[in-house]
Amino acid sequence: MTPPPPGCASLGAPRARVPSPLARSGLPLRLLLLLWTAAASQSHPKNGPRISAVWKGHAGQDHVDFGPAEPHTVLFHEPGSSSVWVGGRSKVYVFDFSKDRNASMRTVNIGSTKGSCRDKQGCENYITLLEKQGEGLLVCGTNARRPSCWTLVNDTAELLGERRGYAPFSPDENSLVLFDGSEVYSTIRKQEYNGKIPRFRRIKDPQFIKATIVHQDQAYDDKIYYFFREDNPDKNPEAPLNVSRVAQLCRGDQGGESSLSVSKWNTFLKAMLVCSDATSNKNFNRLQDVFLLPDPNGQWRDTRVYGVFSNPWNYSAVCVYSLGDIDRVFRTSSLKGYHSDLPNPRPGKCLPDRQPIPTETFQVADSHPEVVQRVEPVGPLKTPLFHSKYHYQKVVVHRMHASNGETFHVLYLTTDKGTIHKVVESGKQEHSLVFSILEIQPFRRPATIQAMSLDADRRKLYVNSQWEVSQVPLDLCEVYSGGCHGCLMARDPYCGWNQDRCVSIYISPEPVLQSINPAEPHKGCPNPKPEQAPLQKVSLAQNSRYYLSCPMESRHATYSWRHENSVEQSCEPGHQSPNCILFIENLTDLQYGHYYCEAQEGAYLREAQHWELLRDDGAMTSHLLGRARALAASLWLGVLPTLTLGLLVH
Repeated sequence: MTPPPPGCASLGAPRARVPSPLARSGLPLRLLLLLWTAAASQSHPKNGPRISAVWKGHAGQDHVDFGPAEPHTVLFHEPGSSSVWVGGRSKVYVFDFSKDRNASMRTVNIGSTKGSCRDKQGCENYITLLEKQGEGLLVCGTNARRPSCWTLVNDTAELLGERRGYAPFSPDENSLVLFDGSEVYSTIRKQEYNGKIPRFRRIKDPQFIKATIVHQDQAYDDKIYYFFREDNPDKNPEAPLNVSRVAQLCRGDQGGESSLSVSKWNTFLKAMLVCSDATSNKNFNRLQDVFLLPDPNGQWRDTRVYGVFSNPWNYSAVCVYSLGDIDRVFRTSSLKGYHSDLPNPRPGKCLPDRQPIPTETFQVADSHPEVVQRVEPVGPLKTPLFHSKYHYQKVVVHRMHASNGETFHVLYLTTDKGTIHKVVESGKQEHSLVFSILEIQPFRRPATIQAMSLDADRRKLYVNSQWEVSQVPLDLCEVYSGGCHGCLMARDPYCGWNQDRCVSIYISPEPVLQSINPAEPHKGCPNPKPEQAPLQKVSLAQNSRYYLSCPMESRHATYSWRHENSVEQSCEPGHQSPNCILFIENLTDLQYGHYYCEAQEGAYLREAQHWELLRDDGAMTSHLLGRARALAASLWLGVLPTLTLGLLVH
């Protein structure tokens, strides 16, 4: 419980004698309460998580510190493995999160091979790439501005030599490397002092977010999709600074052979990613992260693409696209600014090996890489899945099945405050229901989340900050209090009620009780009526100042303090304080009695607290006696200097 404001007694034992404090000005308290009330009306109530929790983990098993701070890291985790690798400054950390054992860490030093350099930072080897390769791990780093790679096997690193394009020259540079078997696709420039990547020259200062290879029906039709943002070519003062894009490139496109086409692609096209809500006139144009969720039936066109976007005010939105829609846009759209007949084959069309391609196709593709048609979100309204006042930065998505077989997509989104929001998407694509259920603080030391990896096999999230690595379970059911009602009202598809506990559906040996009705989940409990809060009593002197504090466990509920039949204080969803406070400035006869804190959440009403304020005449007598003593003491202290001065003069 938060400490009481100055001059007020806090709620402690069920029954206590609390004398009235000395008279003080109540202005700071009244001002504070007014500010709390004003803040409660400034936010959108239900676009944030319902519950907030700190993940403390099991002692020694779920958190491991680096030791020194690591400002630049890269994380690698293989699904199903208990190991996590994190690349830092001139070393690789290897963590082991084996079940039912304390987590452990060991380090492999991979320092710079450069003998001397001008500045300390330039001498470092910042690890920027970790990738599984055979029985070991491919490790690449800046190596004092000479990008190089090593193989790591059994904690032993062997130098492979300089590998430009595998790692950037500086850890601050944007870099993206994609592996497909023995093939490597990179967006990293190979020349330190030449900022251009020749074949990406038609992109204005790109920030690459994600790349993926999609294997299609014909091998020659396989495509690489790049998700990125770039500077907006529209220099209108009202136009956004950045534009979010998706680009396609046929996997077999090797560029031309003639002098006019040798540095050009004929299949590289880009399209704008649209993420806007016309009803609220909100546009989100800055792509932050992308996660691809494959179709469970193996249909590549039905792969869902989750994109996290932000706007200049750092509000966020999540838009969902399909690879089928993206593919259709590139296959059918005309080229922006090109008004003549398209050459044959048209730019963007994948062709079998060794089929001749005319120079005109290369020239048109190079000079007009953008298509007219834009890629819009799935669904009839073409709007975001949801938007929020929070600033989201990363996303992963887990497709899971509840105990009744219903499919849910659970989104885990990192915020700029170092927390994780757990958002559940249910229903069919056209009629998705979205509910933000939980905010998780994953670290012992709050910090920005640098990387996040989802392991669906072990049902864990692995996240790291500059200080530590944390293992967070997906089925975090112990954070839901309030008995059966609290468990089902959480609407967490990983959790259910069984044998007087809120438990994970994965560890319960028998079927668990889960909410079927999303509007009134508590009605699925054996006792649909909430339990009453235990009565707590406190004795107070008349004319005392006092406050009652009710913890606001659910951010989606309205909390009200009721006395007799009137509501004395109401705290709406989005209230900035974690407690709903009723301040009684001057306790009179009418203000003694029973006070109830009630939480209203849709059709669900529960009694959160019940207090009885009792008259304490003994406290009043003690208070008056104390005031008399204080007055006598102050009078004596006022007379004493005069007597002393008189004696000195005499």
